[in-house]
Amino acid sequence: MSHEDLVESEVNFHAVTVSSSRDSDSDRSGSLIRELLEADGHKVLSSKVVPDSLGEIEEEIKNAVSSDSRVLVMTGGTGLSSRDQTVDVLQRLEDKELPGFGELFRSLSYDDIGPRAALSRARASLIDDTLVFSLPGSPAAVRLGMEKLILPSIGHAVYEIDKEGTR
Repeated sequence: MSHEDLVESEVNFHAVTVSSSRDSDSDRSGSLIRELLEADGHKVLSSKVVPDSLGEIEEEIKNAVSSDSRVLVMTGGTGLSSRDQTVDVLQRLEDKELPGFGELFRSLSYDDIGPRAALSRARASLIDDTLVFSLPGSPAAVRLGMEKLILPSIGHAVYEIDKEGTR
């Protein structure tokens, strides 16, 4: 059996949009996450919009980590304003940071938006055995992160987490 035969092809996800100005009807970024995941053969167990609130963001992260989900994709709350708290909560809860994700995201983003890409705090973390990706709130940023980084590597990432028998 080859390494590629062991890579997960269907992964359980949660999707969370952090925004105080969107709801489930106006959440284009969250809808795009669900659409891209399902088109790639993954299962979205839950999808929510939560306000920019430290407590609610933390609760959603903990809910995803304690569920059957293997991956949480978050959008929103990665900027510089005082309301942008997603990354701050994630840093406090994470067991491991995956710095390459944020670095690559900003590099790819630079090709689209120029130097403003350096202002993004996009991040990926491991909490217990759940991967958490935090993307900016724009649909363009979500599409970039999902298509160029998350979808092409998620099966391998889950395989790497599981290969030591932790799940």
